[in-house]
Amino acid sequence: MLSLKFTPHVCTYLIVFLSPLVIRAQQNPVFPGWYADPEGIVYGDRFWIYPTYSAPYEQQVFFDAFSSPDLVNWTKHPRIIDTAEVKWAKKAMWAPGVLEKDGRYYFFFAANDVHEGEIGGIGVAVADRPEGQYKDLLGKPLINEIVNGAQPIDQFVFKDKDGTYYMYYGGWRHCNIVKLNDDFTGLVPFDDGERYKEVTPEGYVEGPFMFIRNGKYYFMWSEGGWGGPHYKVAYAIADSPLGPFERVATILEQDPEIATGAGHHSVIQIPGKDRWYIVYHRRPLGKTGANERVTCIDEMHFDDDGHILPVKMTHGGVRYPLAQK
Repeated sequence: MLSLKFTPHVCTYLIVFLSPLVIRAQQNPVFPGWYADPEGIVYGDRFWIYPTYSAPYEQQVFFDAFSSPDLVNWTKHPRIIDTAEVKWAKKAMWAPGVLEKDGRYYFFFAANDVHEGEIGGIGVAVADRPEGQYKDLLGKPLINEIVNGAQPIDQFVFKDKDGTYYMYYGGWRHCNIVKLNDDFTGLVPFDDGERYKEVTPEGYVEGPFMFIRNGKYYFMWSEGGWGGPHYKVAYAIADSPLGPFERVATILEQDPEIATGAGHHSVIQIPGKDRWYIVYHRRPLGKTGANERVTCIDEMHFDDDGHILPVKMTHGGVRYPLAQK
């Protein structure tokens, strides 16, 4: 008799072939530690995740990154930027938004849990490599003001089909869209002269994300309280990056058999393929602390009409090591 015994968190993955049976290790969470608000992206031939280090605000003062060739085997890149580099940030750095432009890697983040009259909000850093080290680009926040009731947090930078760079952001149940200039050092006005446009959909709380599929704009966001069990993700579909965004449905939420507090996500598309993964955080069963959050990946599917099907959270995660090519 063959006896198999292993601990999922000891190794990244284990596949034992017992033809025709395949036994594999748990993949969710994708890496150990308390990490939340994960931003997933593809740089070159590697997948990257940039999460929040999930801790009390006074300890949440740095970022780690993780890279993988296949969405299964992950390498940690510690402390790619911290408050020693970002002089105006004192605490609560979270919710990265990342992209590459002209061979440079940009890292947007929120800091200081800013309120009216305080210094903080959305900052931007830059590096020559995805793993950094990242340097503060401006020496001050890119957006400090509270406009349209939106706390300047949870930014997502989106490159449209025409090359325009938009940034969606906002907490406190309000979402704004702005246009970025060519070097991400400031904002440029829309055609009507406005610099901030509110695009808040029904139910929006925070955590905006945008992608394009088959010519349609999919706008996604988180609802509920991030520290509780009822956090969830909803979405809208529009013909323009400016909306209007009418809520379609919830697609990710707690599962009493898997985890609670599922939300603040991003989406990875396998380059050149209609294959999609949702990268998100959730709270393990039995855990109730607000910062007890882990990063997970599960498949995301669409129906024939282009609607996102409800995501089934799993412990297995990505089913096998996934090369891009």
